[in-house]
Amino acid sequence: MEELWPPPSREVADAIRSLCQRLLTETDALVDTFAEPSLVAQNDPALLADASLVEEDRELNRSDLVQWLTANVQQPGRRVEPYVGPRATAYIHDLVSRGIAPDFAVAWRVALGIGWRRWLEECVAHCADPGLLVGVLDVSGKSLVQYALDSVAALREAGFAAAMGNTDAEGIALIQLIASGAPMAEDLAEGRLRYRMGRWHVGLVLWIDDPQEADALDEAILAVRSAAGGRSALVARASATSRWIWLSGEAVPDLHPVEKALGAADRVHVAEGRPGRGLEGFRSSHQDALAAQALVIRLGSDRRFTAYADVELIDALTKDRAGARRFVINTLGPLAEADLTLRQALLTYVQCGFNTTRAAAHLYAHRNTVERRVSRANELSAVKVEHNPTHVAAALLLLDLAPDIAAPDPG
Repeated sequence: MEELWPPPSREVADAIRSLCQRLLTETDALVDTFAEPSLVAQNDPALLADASLVEEDRELNRSDLVQWLTANVQQPGRRVEPYVGPRATAYIHDLVSRGIAPDFAVAWRVALGIGWRRWLEECVAHCADPGLLVGVLDVSGKSLVQYALDSVAALREAGFAAAMGNTDAEGIALIQLIASGAPMAEDLAEGRLRYRMGRWHVGLVLWIDDPQEADALDEAILAVRSAAGGRSALVARASATSRWIWLSGEAVPDLHPVEKALGAADRVHVAEGRPGRGLEGFRSSHQDALAAQALVIRLGSDRRFTAYADVELIDALTKDRAGARRFVINTLGPLAEADLTLRQALLTYVQCGFNTTRAAAHLYAHRNTVERRVSRANELSAVKVEHNPTHVAAALLLLDLAPDIAAPDPG
């Protein structure tokens, strides 16, 4: 790339290299400071609503940061060429496919403002000589600003390339419009997607943690189609790491065979929406599944199959993680740290309508054993199950989803 300013002095170059080496050990913490603000600044509801895309956006931020820091370790203070690797290219392709057009310039402006302040703090803390400090800030400022301009241009170029080579964009963009609530005639949607809307629908979101395991998604989709028992299925690529699926039928689809089939897909997470009928049901079930996916990712849960109907209350409780932690501790007290079998027994007992026999059958345990565990769990719980079963069950379910939620706060 063409150099646009003179190279720094050796002293300035050494200082920049040292600062970048130090910050490379803090990349995750640095990304945490600007990833969410820059994402929100893009003001795209479809992007914000999809947890898989949010993760890819964060990874793009991390890649950009590491690229600049690494380049300045190798050639301090010089112009840095953006790197749009395979994962970033796939992310841009997915955005284009779904008609999502984030404002990367706005995102970069927000990220650059936050990152520049952090860089200033680091420079001031480690450059005691005023002359050296001025030299470092002068050349690094030029490098950072030019890197932002070059990166936005590179992302736009990748977007144009994806649009030129995308033959499925129209169908995926239509699904995105329906899912986001845009007005749409049922007959138009049916004709374009070749999928009947005037029936019952259940939406699923399947995703993986590692983009290198995309084959697991393909296998899981085959398992869903096979277990669906001839029901109509619509599958859409939502991102490099996720797929959207809808199953439909004249009656509410029974997902027990599907859930059982997906149980073998140990690398794939699944979120299930509540059933809904017609175009609005198609949309609402999908939105439920997206909310369940976001909940699982937000809590760092390793749960493989999550039905939104089972965790809707937990979703509301955990928008604020610190508040969720207080709720669990205040509700369960010592039970939050007790043996897992005690918590499982009490939760199952409540979910079975306070029926010990049914709970014992679910737990594959003797009725007397379940009674003892329930009694002991209730003794340990700060809030007794007979006083507020809703709160106790919610706290236990939250702890089941995120076992570390009640761990001591590092702060």
